[in-house]
Amino acid sequence: MSRVGKQTLNIENGTEVSVADGVLTVKGKGGTITRALSAHVNVVVEGNEVKVTAANDTSIALALWGTFSSHIKNMLEGVNKPFVKTLIVEGVGFKVALNGSNLNLKVGYSHDVNFEVPEGITVEVEKNTIKISSIDKEKLGQFAAEVRASKKPEPYKGKGIHYDDEVVRRKQGKRAAA
Repeated sequence: MSRVGKQTLNIENGTEVSVADGVLTVKGKGGTITRALSAHVNVVVEGNEVKVTAANDTSIALALWGTFSSHIKNMLEGVNKPFVKTLIVEGVGFKVALNGSNLNLKVGYSHDVNFEVPEGITVEVEKNTIKISSIDKEKLGQFAAEVRASKKPEPYKGKGIHYDDEVVRRKQGKRAAA
């Protein structure tokens, strides 16, 4: 039994949830998110609650039960209050610029690293801080991970791109022989 899947999800005021033809649609003040549902999961909207149940007792259905419950919970939260991730760029000469819908990074390579900002994601750049926000948690996390992967933080000087709440483990480095 899924502990996450057993929980009923409450719908906040001003949020509409509908299920039609295997597609779940959540509308709120932040926007609209849709997700295709699996045949292994049943989703029922009753009043101001959403209930997710496994369609049968197969292992795949039981695995997807909690997964879809978490996805729906994230959708309900995201349409009311957008998710935010903050990336910090550290390093001498490392620069970040936003040109329209392109994120331009100068992070120590012989070339600039460019990212096309996906639709539904907003990016704000302030000095060497990148603030990414979206109502879709999955898209937000994927885009933030791709940006971070362009220059992961290194353990000796801490140069690179890291999340604001991430702790970069530092190594001591070489010592001079006496």
